[in-house]
Amino acid sequence: MIATTIERWHAVLRGELAFEDVLHEDCTFWSPVLFRPMEGRDLTALYLRAAYQVFPGDGSDDPDPTDDSSGFRYTKRILDGNHAVLEFETTMDGVSVNGVDIITCDDDGLITEFKVMIRPRKAVEKVQAQMAAMLEQMPPPADA
Repeated sequence: MIATTIERWHAVLRGELAFEDVLHEDCTFWSPVLFRPMEGRDLTALYLRAAYQVFPGDGSDDPDPTDDSSGFRYTKRILDGNHAVLEFETTMDGVSVNGVDIITCDDDGLITEFKVMIRPRKAVEKVQAQMAAMLEQMPPPADA
């Protein structure tokens, strides 16, 4: 099940599907820079859209994780049952960012939990600053 979900996740990043197409209504998003999880499809989609804008990094403006010319790329993947761990790399303002997306899906292939972990500390600080700036520019979700 998770392999199909990850294929659909990559389709979202290529602009072929909307974030909402792969997220469960009750999805939980765990940010590397927030102390509490974001609950629901709309908030999860908001944060993922912001990350989509921030994470191309210093490479191309196309965050296609399957394209090596992109600044953002997935470098490893572990798939098991309804769970995936996707390791990624990018560079933001000269700061190397390494992290993982930990994704859980339900039996229908919809993402129920999306957790992002980032290292090193300098990268976390850079992501926090750029995500905050991006979120300020974005309209709030309809149910906020």
